[in-house]
Amino acid sequence: MAMRSLLQRITTTFSGFAQTPAKTGTAADAAPSLETLKDSLRALDKDPYLHVVDWDLQLISVFDDLRYDRADVDTLAGPMRTHILQKLQPLGFRQRTGHIIEHHAADMRLIMPKFRALGESPFDAIHFTPRRPQDFYILTPTQSACQLIDNYAPEEAQDRIIGLIQQQPINIYRILDYMARDDHREAFKPVLGHLKFVQKQAISSEPLRSRRALR
Repeated sequence: MAMRSLLQRITTTFSGFAQTPAKTGTAADAAPSLETLKDSLRALDKDPYLHVVDWDLQLISVFDDLRYDRADVDTLAGPMRTHILQKLQPLGFRQRTGHIIEHHAADMRLIMPKFRALGESPFDAIHFTPRRPQDFYILTPTQSACQLIDNYAPEEAQDRIIGLIQQQPINIYRILDYMARDDHREAFKPVLGHLKFVQKQAISSEPLRSRRALR
C-alpha cells in the first residue's frame, strides 16, 4: 500500500507538470519589425540636434554648429556621438562598438563612419564603411549634404539640402573645396551661391539663432 501510494503521488506530480501550459512571448517581448523600428526613428526629428535627412538614403544627421571655417574638421565629435546614443537607447538600441549602435533583436545598425584623416573629403565619408540594406548612417550635416548631391539631380538635391540647412547648417565652403571635377558635381556648383543665402537667413532666425553646439 505504501509503494502504491508513493507511485500515485509521483504520477500526479508529473501529470501536473505536463498540464502546465508553456509560457509564450507577449507582444511586448517580440522583436519589432524593421519597418516598425524604422518608423520609430521619426521621433528623432523632435530633437533639435537630430534630423533624419533622407529616408531613402537612410541618413541621420547630428547638429554640428551654426558657423564654419573651411578648415574645420568634419567629424562626429564626442558630444555628438553621446547625444544620439542617449536618444536611441529608449528605442532599444545599444552601443555595439565605438562606431556602431545596434538594435540586436531587429538586426538594425546605425553606423558612424570612422574618421580617417584631417583632409578627407566629406564626399568620401561613407566610402570605406559599407552597410547592409536595413542599416542607417549617422553623419555630420556637411557629410549628409554631400550624399544628397551625389545621389540626386541638382534641382532635387538643392531642395533637400535647403530642408537640411534650415535644421542644421552645413560647411558650404568645404563642400566647394572638395568637389571633384566630374559632370554631376560640376552641375551642382551654381546652386551653392543660393544655398549660402538661404543658410545665412536660417541662422539669423529662430529656432537656429539661439541654438548652441553640443558640449
